[in-house]
Amino acid sequence: MADAPVTEGVRGAAEKARLTFRRLAGLDRSGPPPPQTRSDQPWNVWTIPNAIGFVRLALIPVFLMLAMTSQSGTDALPAVLFAVISWSDYLDGIAARATGQYSRFGALLDPFVDRLLVVCGLIVCWNFELLPRWAIAVLIARELLLLVFGQLALRRGLELTINWPGRAAVWPTMSAIFFALVGLATLAEVLLYIGLVLAYYAVVLYMRDALAQLRALRGAG
Repeated sequence: MADAPVTEGVRGAAEKARLTFRRLAGLDRSGPPPPQTRSDQPWNVWTIPNAIGFVRLALIPVFLMLAMTSQSGTDALPAVLFAVISWSDYLDGIAARATGQYSRFGALLDPFVDRLLVVCGLIVCWNFELLPRWAIAVLIARELLLLVFGQLALRRGLELTINWPGRAAVWPTMSAIFFALVGLATLAEVLLYIGLVLAYYAVVLYMRDALAQLRALRGAG
């Protein structure tokens, strides 16, 4: 009879780990990050989700070249390519959840590709004045700030995970760039402002979490 609680515990864990449609689609993000993505885990580069990430990364310079050599920045092909790179972000997430191939490398590659795509899209929008340049400058400043902040956090051994405003900011920001690339300027501008608010709120939360971890480390020392 002593094994009964253990059996029930295993069964309960299996129920929680079951891959529902909401979890597969990324709608249910409850629970802690996968343990394979922690900073003390091996890189594990060669996985299916990372292969998708590499393809996305390779397509970014193609998009940038096509967009910058267009007449107005609103040609169909670079806009479609931007959409493909953007939406395939969900594909590598689904692949990771379906196969269980999470990795530390993938946890770093995915946001890097997203950030690089946003920066390249903003470069195109700046060059052709598809979006207000002051707003583009503010958003690029945020990306550079996060790049520096992320490096400092890694050097100090801080574990920062993406928060909900940071995750939510991706969709309106990328959508703003896409709609700008297809010439829908007003819709693009509104979405860009929404993305800006969420993006900077995310920075505030990142800094708050980093300070809390630093205080904990100092207290432990």
